[in-house]
Amino acid sequence: QCEAAKGYGSRRMKNGMKAESAASDDELTSDILSHYSSASETTSVMEEGTGSEQVDEQTVQEETEDKLKQCIDNLMDKSAKTRLAALESLRQAFSSRVLYDFLTERRLTVSDCLERSLKKGGGEEQAAAATVFALLCIQLEGGDEAEEGFRMLRPILTSILIDNGASATARQSCARALGMCCYVSTAEEGEDLVKSLALLESVFMSSYPNKEGALPSPKPGSAGLHSAALQAWSLLVTLCPASRLTVLLDLHLSKLQACLQSSDVNYRIAVGETIALLVELRRNLDEEFEIDNSQSLCECLKSLATDSNKHRAKNDRRKQRSIFREVLRYIENNDFTEETIRFGVEKVYIDSWMRRRIYDAFKEILESGVRHHLQFNPLLRDIFGLGAPLILDATIKGNKISRFEKHLFNSAAFKARTKQRNKVRDKRADVM
Repeated sequence: QCEAAKGYGSRRMKNGMKAESAASDDELTSDILSHYSSASETTSVMEEGTGSEQVDEQTVQEETEDKLKQCIDNLMDKSAKTRLAALESLRQAFSSRVLYDFLTERRLTVSDCLERSLKKGGGEEQAAAATVFALLCIQLEGGDEAEEGFRMLRPILTSILIDNGASATARQSCARALGMCCYVSTAEEGEDLVKSLALLESVFMSSYPNKEGALPSPKPGSAGLHSAALQAWSLLVTLCPASRLTVLLDLHLSKLQACLQSSDVNYRIAVGETIALLVELRRNLDEEFEIDNSQSLCECLKSLATDSNKHRAKNDRRKQRSIFREVLRYIENNDFTEETIRFGVEKVYIDSWMRRRIYDAFKEILESGVRHHLQFNPLLRDIFGLGAPLILDATIKGNKISRFEKHLFNSAAFKARTKQRNKVRDKRADVM
């Protein structure tokens, strides 16, 4: 049965999907649908499942945990192939389930194993271990346990990220993990945030133009690394105090504008979205804010929004034009195209560049499991202002609120969370 969370402060939640197993995604989806169907047939969730059903659920739960324990044991195997398979199994399990209780008891063991893979594994294993570690921090709901793990593994993630001889894939994965783990752990004194911002800046700033205004010649894998570092950095920028945002905008906006001429389409898009995010955050502080040399920026954005250069791939041109039309519309008219994310009987409205950056960051790590975590993970529900997980029964489905009411509630909850985190930001302001 699906139980409501005990509150974000407790950092705990009993996973409502007790009948989950290590089955395929299709089987898991089928199990979830049948679970919701049986729940809707009763008026009281407490009446759901008695006797042998509870025994069966417990058996399946135990079998699932046994499989996860075996995967954790396999992380210490001598065979790199076995370790990689274990990491992939854990990645799938962590992204598709909420496993707080199971992982809290084993977080140090898992962290030790991931540290070993990061230090001694090849590039593919390092990349997989960094991703699993980011998922572990999300599973631990960003509490003290997640912060403890981040402090433990941050040095090795950092060393791989700045190692020019390391695998490009591993460096990208470490950049994303650093951004996500720092974001969810949100240490109050701000030291982690300051260090992580500076580190990620040092990576993507190597793509900035030189003194003559020319962009550096791209190296193999550099564009992907710069994109990952810039996106992780922009996620952390959403946590910065107001005084820091002004400094960041002055420091980076003109240089990022030059990077819109990059030869890599994905990096151009990452740069365009970051520019829109920085401008939005600045406008939130000052509605009268005007961009220096805005005409030049808009001309550049308009060129990218209408790019028909035949030597670019057709899909790349289409993707680029779509994104830069949105960026241009926002810069010129302060207009954002709202997106609706549906999961279960709920919705999240992505109605700002900040919310889009946060959602995209979680989607990149959780992949198709992001909707499951939006339903059941207290961390994501707190971040997006969703409150405690819903109890899915007939009374809920019969009393849906209107789209407009949901939008108002969603926005109010998000603003309330932002105010709550301002206390943390104020403490960081002294450090930054």
